[in-house]
Amino acid sequence: MNGEIEEIIQVENLRKKYGAIKAVDGISFTVKRGEIFGFLGPNGAGKTTTINILCTLNQPSSGVVYINNYNVVAHPDKVRSFIGLVFQDVTLDDHLTAEENLYLHAMLYGISRKDFTQRKIEVLKICELWDWRKHKVHDFSGGMKRRLEIARSLIAQPKILFLDEPTIGLDPQTRKKVWDYIFNIRKKKDITIFLTTQYLNEAESCDRVAIIDHGKIIASDTPENLKKMVGGDIITIKTEDNDSAEEEFHQKFPQYNIKKIGKELKIEIDKGNEFLPVLVENLNAKIISMELRRPTLEDVFLELTGRQIRENDNGHIETESPLFDLSSLFTLFNPSHNHDKKTKSQ
Repeated sequence: MNGEIEEIIQVENLRKKYGAIKAVDGISFTVKRGEIFGFLGPNGAGKTTTINILCTLNQPSSGVVYINNYNVVAHPDKVRSFIGLVFQDVTLDDHLTAEENLYLHAMLYGISRKDFTQRKIEVLKICELWDWRKHKVHDFSGGMKRRLEIARSLIAQPKILFLDEPTIGLDPQTRKKVWDYIFNIRKKKDITIFLTTQYLNEAESCDRVAIIDHGKIIASDTPENLKKMVGGDIITIKTEDNDSAEEEFHQKFPQYNIKKIGKELKIEIDKGNEFLPVLVENLNAKIISMELRRPTLEDVFLELTGRQIRENDNGHIETESPLFDLSSLFTLFNPSHNHDKKTKSQ
């Protein structure tokens, strides 16, 4: 019944409402076993709400979610036994050592001391923290804390590792290093990785990406296939008078499209390297700057929504749900815990 199915995550018509707010609005997707699947979108898009439902920390308003063939609502304990989770915010105990933080997590999962001893060596070495195992976490840098949280999530040997914005707040060099660990973990442990991110370069490192905005998935495919939606090369120019330059472009190159994006003009065209000299030679408008590049996922988002992914509508406050409460954290770390049973006497 619960064999090695190809699609380890199955989501169908998932919805989550908070009063009149639709945090998640009827999304459907699947994640294949062993792949890195990314959720890309701006703040308030519904990423954290979705990941909380998949991890049993929140209840859906409607829709169906299966993790490793188990319904997250009907069998939350089973689901928790398959997953590891790295929260968006740091949840380590700064007053404990790295080793003690791992041990606390292992106890909550009911892992024996013998198994813990073996596993802590493996996960700390994977994340290059073995030499820091006796140090208290308050001495760790932000990147080291994130690596320790990843190590902690691996103690229970999950089939799926959920990473909610795992590198947010880290500098680019540290983000790259964390990603090196993620790739190394995926290779060594052969697990499925589901992550949410606002960073385009992280999304492009995924096997497949779902772009989410206002609680809806607006596109889902491999990064390369998504970028093909935009077309060929992209030329962006800034002139002294963009309005006049846009009008002149329409007159001289009616066969091509040009769009005004902020303070720049954007042209999507095949063989941009051949067209660029022609454009410079024929455009009378004074050019201040010019760039030729290949499409990115930012361009895909812009094409589909008319907005840049970094923008936040009118400064609108995030509608994402809280990450967790203490009771949710306890049930997540106790896969065998059953709320229907009375607590055993001490």
